[in-house]
Amino acid sequence: MLRTRLALVLPLLAASPAAGQEIMNASMAREFVAGRQFHYTCFDGTNGSGRAFEDGSVAGTLRVFGRGERRYLHLPAGTLYIKNDKVCATIRGLYFSPCFNLTKTSETSFRGAVSGLSFMYCDFNRGGRIQIARKRGARSAPQGALAGAARARP
Repeated sequence: MLRTRLALVLPLLAASPAAGQEIMNASMAREFVAGRQFHYTCFDGTNGSGRAFEDGSVAGTLRVFGRGERRYLHLPAGTLYIKNDKVCATIRGLYFSPCFNLTKTSETSFRGAVSGLSFMYCDFNRGGRIQIARKRGARSAPQGALAGAARARP
């Protein structure tokens, strides 16, 4: 569960910027990211989509290491906060509160990396969608001994 939470927060928040890229401080990041939907892909294959809100809460989907089922997560208000003009996160079960380097890579994308660990990054692109629920399929008629029990009696 801890890995899942970190995987959601890390993405919703870079290495040294190349030409045409801009390092975002906390207020720039809030303006660029808050309330908008982003699809992300991380260095380890983790991917999904999500949204960070003004109150510091985060909601979205993730697929850890790009394998298995896509999962929906919601982290409470205050999960993301500002410290020394950086965006940081409080994650239950993690022994430290990571802060993030955020680099705007285009008008619709950015890269977020854990401060001091630039190899741990995610690339975010505006758009995508959160799938909160999905239909598992049509209900099938009962089979075997229970087939007759489901019918209404006259």
